[in-house]
Amino acid sequence: MRSIAKPALAVIAAAAAAVSLAGCSTGGGNEAVAAEGKPFTVALSTDPGSLDPHASAVSALFAVSRYAYDPLVSINLDGEISSALAKDWSLDGLTATLTLNEGITCSDGADFTAQTAADNITWIEDPANQSPFLGAFLPAGMTATAEGDTLTLALAAPAPFLFQSLSNLGMVCDAGLADRSTLAAGTNGTGPYVLTEAVPNDHYTYELNEDYAWGPGGLTAEKEGLPSSVTARIIGNETTAANLLLSGEINAVQVVGPDAERLDAAKLFTQETPALLGEQWYNHTAGHPTADPAVRLALTQSLDLAELQKVLTSGKGGPATQLAVIPPTGCTVDSVSGNIPEFDVDAAEAALDEAGWAEGADGVRAKDGQKLSITFLYDSTLGTGGAAAAELAVAAWQGIGIEVTAAQQDSTTISDNLFGTGAWDVAWEPLNINSPDQIIGFLSGPAAPEGVNFSGIQNDEYTALVTEAMGMVGSEGCDTWADAEAALFTAADVVPFANNFVKTYGAGAEFAVVGNIVPTSITMLD
Repeated sequence: MRSIAKPALAVIAAAAAAVSLAGCSTGGGNEAVAAEGKPFTVALSTDPGSLDPHASAVSALFAVSRYAYDPLVSINLDGEISSALAKDWSLDGLTATLTLNEGITCSDGADFTAQTAADNITWIEDPANQSPFLGAFLPAGMTATAEGDTLTLALAAPAPFLFQSLSNLGMVCDAGLADRSTLAAGTNGTGPYVLTEAVPNDHYTYELNEDYAWGPGGLTAEKEGLPSSVTARIIGNETTAANLLLSGEINAVQVVGPDAERLDAAKLFTQETPALLGEQWYNHTAGHPTADPAVRLALTQSLDLAELQKVLTSGKGGPATQLAVIPPTGCTVDSVSGNIPEFDVDAAEAALDEAGWAEGADGVRAKDGQKLSITFLYDSTLGTGGAAAAELAVAAWQGIGIEVTAAQQDSTTISDNLFGTGAWDVAWEPLNINSPDQIIGFLSGPAAPEGVNFSGIQNDEYTALVTEAMGMVGSEGCDTWADAEAALFTAADVVPFANNFVKTYGAGAEFAVVGNIVPTSITMLD
């Protein structure tokens, strides 16, 4: 079991939504009829690991946490904030005030209070707990106090997307806060479902909380067609998961590879989510060859990123545009075009020559007796397209005299390496967010394990521009956020190269997808 103190990262999913889909039409154009009391089964490509909702930013954990844990506020695809645990909210300067709904109870029957919410925030704000949510979904230095049903948040600095960020943060109940070890394989929250069975690397089953009455926009457990239970099955192979969907053994699966074509042909219910799929990270830590800016530049310029994008997305995606692409996005800009060093093999080789990396008799470059050898990790959730694109990248790097050890790893393993062992030089690990402030801690500040800046990036121009953007409200700062990101790309500190519309397919059920399936939006069908 992984320590809950070790942060992890795969894909940070987007906010919980205030969405209901009763009465939607099916992919085939027939009118859907809601069915009562049916179970819902969804496929996940990787195991979530520890189920503590504040200990990891792995996308699989986000997906399952949403069933058991509610946020303070919710958000819809238009970016509008709606109720969840809180019924009212306001921001005045550096002070946010939220008033909780009445009668909220936890899965163990205890009351959920404003003090409980404050304790959640205090735990995450403590750097000793090493939660990856600090600096991502909670601004550092914020303090929380409670009086009656009112939660007050005192900000240390402006937070332009505060409520959007809070909509990503599930709240743990008092007993779970008191003993977080109970959250590793259990749940203690206020969500619409309660975990009843956990079999790691196989399945997780959640039963409907019949007393649930404080969902997004006031939604309750009486919503027509809400499933009686939810089972998340761990199915690592997309082809297998697609077959199970077509046979009716599961109700939903997210597919990024070529199996999407036959699912499209079956005219199933489909939800599309824009996502940043291709994102290349470098380990800037001293002692790694990628700590050398010339090596990072060469690794970038030697790749035909347009070709990699097509292979990775099976020809269905497009070039990256910005870091925050999951709807609802805080900003809509293009910070990528014209800012990433262009594909130029000759320039890549020249950069290495000038930096003293000379080609040896075996064709591998070396400097001061040290071979230019890198470890390249890529996430298995990228599917067959990811594996094919990784082969092209390896061949390109070998072509300029770099020795490459490549490994495909699941999200949990790759996260452990990024944050823990440090045994990597280049990684393809897409980090998806919906506002640019959510990624600051991953691109600046303390490196892992002291912080979540797992690459050890230190870009003074990015930091200065972020400081300026944080003083602006919401979209007023979007141009400055774009300039900040461009500073990273120009320096080849991190290289986003592919966007795609990730499809979630449904059979026997319909639902909304905001990053992951929104539990309260699920409607089972006859």
